[in-house]
Amino acid sequence: MIPLIIFFFFLSHSLTSNGQFFDESKNYEGSSDLVDLQYHLGPVITSPVTSLYIIWYGRWNPTHQSIIRDFICSISSPTPAQYPSVSNWWKTVRLYRDQTGSNITDTLVLSGEFHDSTYSHGSHLTRFSVQSVIRTAVTSKLPLNAVNGLYLVLTSDDVEMQEFCRAICGFHYFTCPSIVGATVPYAWVGNSRKQCPEMCAYPFAQPKPFPGSGFVAREKMKPPNGEVGIDGMISVIAHELAEVSSNPMLNGWYGGEDATAPTEIADLCLGVYGSGGGGGYMGSVYKDRWRNVYNVKGVKGRKYLIQWVWDLNRNRCFGPNAMN
Repeated sequence: MIPLIIFFFFLSHSLTSNGQFFDESKNYEGSSDLVDLQYHLGPVITSPVTSLYIIWYGRWNPTHQSIIRDFICSISSPTPAQYPSVSNWWKTVRLYRDQTGSNITDTLVLSGEFHDSTYSHGSHLTRFSVQSVIRTAVTSKLPLNAVNGLYLVLTSDDVEMQEFCRAICGFHYFTCPSIVGATVPYAWVGNSRKQCPEMCAYPFAQPKPFPGSGFVAREKMKPPNGEVGIDGMISVIAHELAEVSSNPMLNGWYGGEDATAPTEIADLCLGVYGSGGGGGYMGSVYKDRWRNVYNVKGVKGRKYLIQWVWDLNRNRCFGPNAMN
């Protein structure tokens, strides 16, 4: 689950427009001495091919859907984008294994989509009612795939979710057979554009300073696809896909003693997008000729800014755009 945390972003150098790094602070990618990440012997998603099903809840702009589809397809593209790519980023997620020594899936395939444009369960959802949204999708069009299926529920910017903008930007869980018909892993992510972009689409939007706080707003980063809400969603989707794959039943990889509120492999690197990231600094990233900020490349020439995840071998946060 991605908790809602506001990151204060401090600029220290200018960012060039020829794809060079934007260099902030150094060596804050995470401290291995403070991390207690453990494997709790539960399953991880290791299917040779994992079928991902997207449920588009609410009214969606086709252009926005294309940006998200391209990101999903970039994870396991047969023709990976130029380095550093989304598929390179996924290799860090794949380091995690189950009891048999099998790694997280290498191939995540977009296998179906369902468009719930009628808001079948209203415009105010709860964590629990998301499972009913999945039930509607699998009884209407999508298969109920309990073998190698993973479901991604994405809500439009006019849909309110319990705790959205106050405590969460996204979450993952698994379905109850009594509701959906089988136990399948799923994740939910909402579009924060209208409700709280400064919270869930940071650093493309910034919080308004509180009166008397002394906080001075800094330069906002330009989203790589020109859409604050959607580009913000992409990083949250990446976060949740990494965690649902490594901890689908809440008994896989996580830190802490409470399985219902675990610290997972992406939580450990929240707000870190490049070398030097941490403590309020996003780290070293790129800027293109239009001054859009990104750290990985995808299919069809796409660029994305997604957070790093905890590298099990290096014992620190890591991403393909790392400088060392």
